[in-house]
Amino acid sequence: MHQDVTYEVDQRQVALITLNRAEKHNAFNDAMISTLTHYFEKAAQDSQVRAVVLKAEGKSFSAGADAQWMKKMASYSEQENHADAMKLATMLHTLYSLPKTTIARVQGAAFGGAVGLIACCDIAIGSKLSKFCLSEVKIGLIPATISPYVIEAMGTRVCRRYFQTAEVFSARRARRLGLLSESVTEDELDSTIDHIIHGLLKNGPQAVSQAKSLVEFVANKPINETLMNETSQRIAKVRVSEEGQEGLSAFLEKRVARWQEQ
Repeated sequence: MHQDVTYEVDQRQVALITLNRAEKHNAFNDAMISTLTHYFEKAAQDSQVRAVVLKAEGKSFSAGADAQWMKKMASYSEQENHADAMKLATMLHTLYSLPKTTIARVQGAAFGGAVGLIACCDIAIGSKLSKFCLSEVKIGLIPATISPYVIEAMGTRVCRRYFQTAEVFSARRARRLGLLSESVTEDELDSTIDHIIHGLLKNGPQAVSQAKSLVEFVANKPINETLMNETSQRIAKVRVSEEGQEGLSAFLEKRVARWQEQ
């Protein structure tokens, strides 16, 4: 049976979550949102998973919301629309807060909600030919549920422009604005991601997860005695942890840490 989203964990312990509606340019609907939420939670809870790659089959990463889904939403009451939007918001936050490194592999078009998926990932590698658009206002809507993540990735003033104009922008501009981490040829997409994962897997799994949460914890806080104390407590706790002790011992003894032997 055809699956709109697929999930597999490869030999590197990397979860590959794939949008699989190529014939619909991977436009998503309520069923896909539910499945994505389930798979993001599954990856988060699997202690064997070290990283997550979000990718898509076909020419497009995703065209955003599915037309039939939007047609159905048009007949919903405001209360029903709120409940429906909360499911999308929950899916996005599950991806954003996933305690593993998340990497978006982007090719072709990424419109509407797809920009939100990319912004929720820690790292986004895009093809130089990919195109982006916050297209919601074209049909009288707004990019509401994706806005916290897109604004964090691209900045407030930039989003004031693109939320209102719905201009299509290039991978080169997406890279400059912070939506993409790197822009490469389509032939280099997989090798670039593999290179990042290769380096990532050399690092302590718990340290990587805690380093990710550290960014969210520290961001936009004033640098004062409270923050200094709290960050000092975090490193102290890590230093005495089993992984921290192993990492320090391996460094001092000039050997490979145990997690690299797995």
